[in-house]
Amino acid sequence: MLYGTRIYGADPGLLIRKARTAEELGFESLWRGDHLLLPAAIAERYPHAAGGRPPFSADAPVLDVLTVLAFLAQATSSIRLATGVLVLPLREPVAVARAVGTLDVLSRGRITLGVGAGWLKEEFAFCGQDFPTRNDRLDEAIALLRALWAQAEIHHDGPAYPIAAARFEPKPAQPGGPPIVGGGESQRALRRAALMCDGWYGHLADDATAAQRVAHLRGLRRSHGLTAPFEITVRVAPEATRDEIARLADVGVDRVVAEIGSFDEPMGLADLEAMERFADCHLGSRTPGHERQAPVA
Repeated sequence: MLYGTRIYGADPGLLIRKARTAEELGFESLWRGDHLLLPAAIAERYPHAAGGRPPFSADAPVLDVLTVLAFLAQATSSIRLATGVLVLPLREPVAVARAVGTLDVLSRGRITLGVGAGWLKEEFAFCGQDFPTRNDRLDEAIALLRALWAQAEIHHDGPAYPIAAARFEPKPAQPGGPPIVGGGESQRALRRAALMCDGWYGHLADDATAAQRVAHLRGLRRSHGLTAPFEITVRVAPEATRDEIARLADVGVDRVVAEIGSFDEPMGLADLEAMERFADCHLGSRTPGHERQAPVA
């Protein structure tokens, strides 16, 4: 099992302190979410909570996720840095490919790009992006990112982002580009993750729900003859027990990400203490730079 942690907050000193502490404790990865512009009153139902209530207020302090990861890259040396998840259809994908590729070079190959279609309709309107077509554009953007990161001369024939005979240098540090992880719980999101991505990033789930997701994702990959490594990641509460995480491992989860902190609360010593308690319980004698386990195909 791989162990990551979420990183919230906007205080530069505390962000660095938490990132360095996570690395020293042996966490494998840091994950941070994404929004660009929040409506003053959030009317949309959040799809990943039973009551539909968003996990943040309109006044939540939201920093640009790629800038935060770049900031933390220079303060750390081995921990992976991941978006969990970037709302890619809000953005022009060539600019994202350039920013993420640059970050991968400067971090010496430590980036994981989690992507999702997004759910907040007002945010798309604010950014001048069409909401109903976001899934189609996300699928095409993933294919374009892979072309930009891998092809010597880029040819991409797509309705939203056609490109012919272009060059994109330098390539990212990781061959073929950073791993792309698909987020989301809908059938389309799960299918996208299984067939177009290198892994799936899920929300808080019990082991029964996780088992259903794992079986569905692995089944889709088998039915399409996909045998490349594929990592399944789910969030867990910071107080998750060893037995709870063991059950997630038993059903095929490759990584858990401790949900420590929140958008609305400024990061403080309580977050650091929660991270240390989680590490004491689950990471045991792990040391910084421990070997990554190979994910299941």
